[in-house]
Parts: sequence; C-alpha cells; structure tokens
Amino acid sequence: MIFNDRYPLIKRLLTLCCCIFVSFLFSQDSYAGYRKKYWGYDENDQRAFVYINQYINLAKSENNNSELFQAYKDAILFSKDEKLKFADSAISTAKKSANRDLIGDGYLSKGAIYYFNHRKFQLALNEYLTAYEYLKDSKDEFLKYQNLYHIGVIKSYLGYYEEALEIFKQCIAFFESKTKSDLHENVIYNNRKGYLNSMHQAIICYQAMGKYDEVKKLLAVLGPSIPKTKDFSLEHSYYKKSLGVSDFSNKMYADAIKDFDQSLPALLKVNDFTWASYVYYYKGKSYANLGKEELGVENYKKVDSIFKKHQFILPELRANYEELITYYKKKKSPENELYYTNQLLKVDSVISSDFKYLSTRIYKDYDTKQLLEVKENLQKTNSFGIALLIISAIVIILLGCMMFYRIKKQKQIQQKYNELLVKIEDEKFPDPEIETLKFDLTKNIKLDQNIIEKLLKDISNFEAKEKFLEKGLTLKKLAEHFKTNTSYLSQVINEYKGTNFSVYINVLRINYATQKIYHDKEWRKYSIEHIASASGFSNRQSFSNIFLEINGIRPVDFIKKRIKELETGEE
Repeated sequence: MIFNDRYPLIKRLLTLCCCIFVSFLFSQDSYAGYRKKYWGYDENDQRAFVYINQYINLAKSENNNSELFQAYKDAILFSKDEKLKFADSAISTAKKSANRDLIGDGYLSKGAIYYFNHRKFQLALNEYLTAYEYLKDSKDEFLKYQNLYHIGVIKSYLGYYEEALEIFKQCIAFFESKTKSDLHENVIYNNRKGYLNSMHQAIICYQAMGKYDEVKKLLAVLGPSIPKTKDFSLEHSYYKKSLGVSDFSNKMYADAIKDFDQSLPALLKVNDFTWASYVYYYKGKSYANLGKEELGVENYKKVDSIFKKHQFILPELRANYEELITYYKKKKSPENELYYTNQLLKVDSVISSDFKYLSTRIYKDYDTKQLLEVKENLQKTNSFGIALLIISAIVIILLGCMMFYRIKKQKQIQQKYNELLVKIEDEKFPDPEIETLKFDLTKNIKLDQNIIEKLLKDISNFEAKEKFLEKGLTLKKLAEHFKTNTSYLSQVINEYKGTNFSVYINVLRINYATQKIYHDKEWRKYSIEHIASASGFSNRQSFSNIFLEINGIRPVDFIKKRIKELETGEE
C-alpha cells in the first residue's frame, strides 16, 4: 500500500524533470539557432535584429541573464547608431547576474565603443579602469588580456610607447598561444583577432620610436598571419596602413600611396575615422614628397574634414595643419591661412584636454593601483618587497606633489582671474572715448597752458581712435604726429598719466586686449601671436610678459578661464 501511494508521486517528479531537461535543451538550441541565423551578417548590418530581438525576448522570458547579456553584446556589434544603449543594457543585465566577469566584460565593451566608434579616449579609459576592478582577480584570462590591451592603447596614444610596447608584447604572447590550442573555433577566432591587433599596436609603437628594423620584422610576420577572409579585412587594412608608413619612412613614396589606397576601403567601411585620417595625412605627405603638392593638400583637407566632424585627431597629425598653413602662406591666401590657424588652435585644445585628463588617470587609477598590488604581493613572498615598497611610495609621493603643485597653481590662476574680473567690472579700464583729460593747476609742469591743453586733447583723441595699436610706435613718432617735441609730450604723459611713455602705451594695449578677450568670442579663438599682433605688440613673448605684469595672469590662462566660465554659465 505504501509502495502504491509513492509510485504516482515519483512518476510525476520524473516527468517534471524530463520536461525541464527537454525545455533546457530546446532553449539552448534556440539561442544557438538565433545566433547562427545572423552571425553571417557584416558588422552594423541592421537586418540581424530580426533574430536578435527574438533572442532578447526569449532570454527575458526565461530570466536567463547570461544569455540576455550575450544577446545585448551581439546587438552592440550589429547596431549602427545605438551601440551605447545596448552596452548599458548589457552592464545592467550583468549586474543582475552578480557575475564579476560579465560585469567587467560589459564595461570593457562600452569602453571599446567609446574608443573605436567615437574616439572619446577619456570616456573609454573610465570604462577600462572600471572593468579592471572587476577583472583583476578573474580566472578568464582572455578578458583580462583584452582589457590590458585597451589600456595599452591609451598609453600608446599618450606617447608612453615603451610602456605600451611591454603590454602589447604580453598580449601577443598570450593571444598567439591560444590560437594554437585545441579550442572551439570561436575561441580561436577571438584570440586570433587579439593577436593580430596586438601586433598592429606593437608596430605603431616601434614606428613612433623610430625602430624600423623591428617594424620590418613584425610586418614580415603579420602579413602572412592574416586569414584571407572578409572577417579579417580590417586587420588586413591595418597591415597595409602600417606597410605604407614603413614605405614612407624608406622614401618609397609611390609604393606607400599604393598601400594607403588598399588600406582605405575597409577603414571607411567601418568608419574607423582615426586611422583613415592617419592614412590621408601620410598619403598627402607622400604626394608632397613626389612634388605633387596639390594632391598632397587635397589629402590634408580630408584630415581636416574628419576632425571637423568628429573633433578627434591623433597628436602626430598636428603637423597636417602646419602643412596647410605653410601652403596657403606661400599662395598668399590669408583667408585660408587664418582658417587653418584657427583649426590648429582647436586641434591643440582637443589634444591638450585629452592628455591632461588621461595622463592623470592612467597613473592615478591604473599604474598606482598596479604598484600597490605588486607591493602587496611582494610583501607576502619575500623581503625584497620592502625596496619596491619604498620605490612605489616615492613614485606615489612624487605624483602627489605634482598634483598638489598643479592644483595650487590652478588656484592661484583662479584667484588672479577673479581679481581681474573685479577690475573689469569696476571699470578700471575706462572707455577712451568718454575719458577726456583736462588742464589741472595742481600738476607740476612748467609749460604754457595752451600747449598742455592741446596735448591733452591730442592724447584723448589718440586713445579714442585706438591709435596706440600701431606697431613700432615711439615717443618721437607720436610727438611728430601731435606737431610738438618729445620733451613736452613726455612731461604731459608723466604728469597726467603718472608713468612714462613706454608703460603708458603698454597699459593701453593690454587693457584693449583684455577687454577684447573678455567680451569678443572670436578673439578667444585666436592664437596668442595673433592677439599680440592685433594689440600692437611685435612678438608673443613680450605681449605675454607684459600682460602677466599688468593683469597678474598670463593671456593663455585668462582665455581658458573665460571660456570655462561661459561654458559653466551656459550649463
């Protein structure tokens, strides 16, 4: 009787288990089936979403966070304009799973979007460093090396080529070893991508360091290593780009142009605007060196078009604008010369902004953490850790001192800027048109009243008409203009302006430049050389020194503070 009562219950349990197992197998087949249907599409091909959306809905209905995460990662690959949205969804799903590897992978993917699709290095670095926190203790070596690779790219961009090269050497060794293992074809595919891209980055470092023999060796290995399939067309493009730069350095300009032409289609197809602009620049240089200057300029202009659209440029390509400025100066085209001068100012601003932010964070949030981790491990293993601990502490202290000095200097600049604003608002720089000098009996000057009054009127008109902006102005020239002698004019200026002629002119010019920079947005776009010239000074250095002496702040800092003040006000 007992046996008969239990048998139906056991049967029901077995039936339920079978159903669950079959459902599990079916769902796994469904996930794999969906991926198989769209995996043949090219990157950014929106047609894939017919199946990706079904994949997402199935994973949501089954509350399967790991599959939902994978679905969102696939959505990133095939989405054209919403990659960041799907990256955020992937991170959110990963956090629900509480799987640190998935969370790290999510942040890494988002960083890669900022890097590759937008070239926002600052935002990319934020994501890489967050990923690093989640992945540093991970057993998934592929993810750790993938993140390490991206941090190496940041170091390379900053110009720390030797440090970046060490990272890429580690990545090359790791990824190459996994391409020869008995692993699933998808795993081998991903590691082969990692290996080829690490080789490409190592070549970039060697080229920047001028080690052309090393470049030649790596190119000889890289070329035959790239599979001749469309899946690796971008890697082949990077190879041709690197080969072109190598030919350029060897003065084989015609061969370089052929390599660049073969490199461009794949770069443009995936909108890799950074390396496309790099290719255009070296293609332009190649044409210029072959004596085809017009074709060179045509390519330099393409670099500018990319910069205008994306507001990003590699530091190495700054010379692109110097080439254009020189060309139009030679062609006597001041309009184009001024345009590209302003563009160069914008380029410097973008590069400067990236470098200040990235160099601080790469050392503070990555290198310093690595030093501390190394220190902790060494302390546990041997006494040699004490020496490294001291070195680490010294490095950290030095970095801290540098940061302290920078912050202190910024505070001083801010204080001087605030004081200058008070002077401006209190009308310490009166409008020459409404200031009229009058004869004053209290002044200690032994000249006829009519002479003094005439000179005071001349001085007022001189200021009102901004004649002080004339270059090469001297006391003698001004006296001749006023139809008087230098002795009379010098006495009047000394008594009524309270200073000598040279200081009087410099104050007028600096006050003029200060007002223009403060009120006129176009002036804030000009170079310091241009502002100095427009204010009557013969050179930048003299202008900067006198501006600092009178206003307590350098003109470049005054411009930056004014721009930041206006941007903050708009926000």
